[in-house]
Amino acid sequence: MSDPPIISAIVPARNEAAVISACIESLSRQPEIAEILVVDDHSTDKTSETVRALIPKIPQLRLIEADALPQGWMGKSHAVWLAAQQARGEWLLFTDADTIHLENAAAKALQIAEESKVVMVSFSPEQILVHWYEKALIPFVYCRLARQFSYEQVNDPARKIAAANGQFLMVRRDAYQAVGGHAAIAGEVLEDVAVAWQLKSAGYPIWFGPGKGIVQARMYRSFRAMWQGWTKNLYLLMGGTPVALWREIESVVPWMALAIFMFGFELPIAAFLGIALILFRQLSYGRELVRNQYPFQLIIYYLPGVLLYTLVLWRSFRSHAKGRVRWKGREYPVGASGTAK
Repeated sequence: MSDPPIISAIVPARNEAAVISACIESLSRQPEIAEILVVDDHSTDKTSETVRALIPKIPQLRLIEADALPQGWMGKSHAVWLAAQQARGEWLLFTDADTIHLENAAAKALQIAEESKVVMVSFSPEQILVHWYEKALIPFVYCRLARQFSYEQVNDPARKIAAANGQFLMVRRDAYQAVGGHAAIAGEVLEDVAVAWQLKSAGYPIWFGPGKGIVQARMYRSFRAMWQGWTKNLYLLMGGTPVALWREIESVVPWMALAIFMFGFELPIAAFLGIALILFRQLSYGRELVRNQYPFQLIIYYLPGVLLYTLVLWRSFRSHAKGRVRWKGREYPVGASGTAK
């Protein structure tokens, strides 16, 4: 009897016809990946047709059609759970259709797993940024997330904090099954963080780190998609409570600089001091960008970043307060998430 495949890659796809070919082809170039399971989650575009057209060229590729979404499930969690039941690999690699896996990405993940003796390896992908609004908001969000979920704390078994990025989340199959997999966190909006939390809470060691040079992603291809995506996630990522919300807004908005600047209409020195304080905050943001592997020149988007971040964080709070979030044509009920707590 032959040994099981090393890695089963699982790709949930809902209206991903524009990007899924590049993702599948990048996965097929990873020799450690023995099968690629794409789950078409009731797409209304040509996702299924695109995948089927690749099957003759990529024999390890399989297409799974998702059944009806059960009550209480998030669409992505349901899709990957279906594929996980059919996967044969020792390791399950959950990844998104908008990712590109660079050369030796899977090998690098396996190497980290072996050297660090962990059951989960997750990379935060290198973000591809095209439009001004992507350059303003996405790096700003990830710099804030780096404060909330530092790699060192996540990877420290003594710390309770857990995190992962669902764009590249590889987990050992036996550990995944032992904690109940995605079925155990079916209704969680932040399913990647929830999986990491389940594993770490059960005593399994996990590893989370930067994915520059390993995996790339362009998360959103329109302002509307970006706004809706962060509306769904951001409030929970920043703590999921009104107190955490106000603490975060207080921290990111340069209130003092703006207040001093307003006096500049009558006191020119105040305008100068206000501008100087804003420049200081901008330079501090530049250091954060570099520390999080973004180009320093993105500091020119600091003030638009502050504005967009504050507005979408507030919008995310309002959506969760109303108990409903929307994503990819579906509306989901949300409540007091265990992950947020």
